[in-house]
Amino acid sequence: MTEKKQPSLTKRIVTAMVAGILVGSLLQWLMPIGEDFVIPLYFFDISVRGFLIDGVFEVIGQVFISSLQMLVVPLVFVSLVCGTCSLSDTSKLGRIGGKAIALYLITTAIAITFAIFLALLISPGEGVNMVANTTFEAREAPSLAQVFIDMFPRNPFSSFAKGNMLQIIVFALLFGIATALSGKAGERIASIFEDMNEVIMRLVGILMNIAPYGVFCLLAGLFTEVSLDTFGNLIIYFLVVFGALLIHGLVTYPLLLKVFTGLNPVIFLKKMRDTVVFAFSTSSSNATLPITLETVTKKMGVKNSIASFTVPLGATINMDGTAIMQGVATVFIAQVFNQDLTLSQYLMVILTATLASVGTAGVPGVGLIMLAMVLEQVGLPVEGIALIIGVDRLLDMTRTAVNVTGDSMVSVIVGKSEQQFDSEMYHDENAGRKIEEIDFHHLKGENK
Repeated sequence: MTEKKQPSLTKRIVTAMVAGILVGSLLQWLMPIGEDFVIPLYFFDISVRGFLIDGVFEVIGQVFISSLQMLVVPLVFVSLVCGTCSLSDTSKLGRIGGKAIALYLITTAIAITFAIFLALLISPGEGVNMVANTTFEAREAPSLAQVFIDMFPRNPFSSFAKGNMLQIIVFALLFGIATALSGKAGERIASIFEDMNEVIMRLVGILMNIAPYGVFCLLAGLFTEVSLDTFGNLIIYFLVVFGALLIHGLVTYPLLLKVFTGLNPVIFLKKMRDTVVFAFSTSSSNATLPITLETVTKKMGVKNSIASFTVPLGATINMDGTAIMQGVATVFIAQVFNQDLTLSQYLMVILTATLASVGTAGVPGVGLIMLAMVLEQVGLPVEGIALIIGVDRLLDMTRTAVNVTGDSMVSVIVGKSEQQFDSEMYHDENAGRKIEEIDFHHLKGENK
């Protein structure tokens, strides 16, 4: 009797995502926001919202997010140390970093330029007379000089505890270079880090196998809280941003990949499916970072010496999705308040948002901080941000999916240009499948 074949991880995650959205929408229909449904039992009554939504969905969803975030710091540090040690010439780091940062800035500039053009073409705020019921207080963004100063950790252990990604990257690079220059002692340390990297990647595989449950609970809980009334009022703005995000992710990135590498972009998009679903569910590039790194190295063939640097850097400074939101939001707010912007002001929006994608890296609420900076730069009221907050949660999920796709695309381009790329792995449909298949009944049998 043949054993029934288990569905692939991708199918299980997509099924969980769709089921979560449907269950959450059904619960909101049965229990509008602010209302509850009580099931009477023999000894006590059970609150559906308290037990299921705020209980089961919230606990499982947040445990899943915490489990992913748990891996970020050790994965980035260990992978980057391994990658730096493996470079035969550490001077390559400057060239790799220069290529990555240039590509990230170029894609961000393209993103916001296209977003502004699309928003002006469709005019989502034309004729809208809305009054914000809430105000938005923007945090003060640090200066560019302060950002560079803060990149260097005073206490690396404090950086680990706070999850300050730029400081962790800098310390890992310095530690990796010192290890590579330390002869036999460095070789022993490098060997330990290589083993640690294998263990951490296996832990990523374990988390990916429980991902469908986390994805279901996250989306089921979210869609019980999305206000459909607010969404209806801003449907045109939402669709413009969503459409721009889809075009950037499905057209711009594949075109750049084809131009710079000659690789088939369809293969790239297929291998990004799991990562995109993770990013959409978590709304966090940092939380998705372990999955992004596993996809880039184990499925796309980028060597760890490249991916261990470009992927964490992209999760920190690459904000194409946020740039698209800023472009559309700027036009929308200007039209709502009946203020016309000049060509020079639009150019200022593009420049400010592109540079701010690096300048505000690592700051909480970075998307809204950047938008506040852009609005102030062109003289638009910052309180206009309150108009779009209602639908921003759903857009944030899509922005994150676009951002991680950009991180992976840049990693492939840099890896290919540096001859740190396995073309056979890229074209292998089953590449990376082994790490996703965990036999929890025969743990000792997992031999490499």
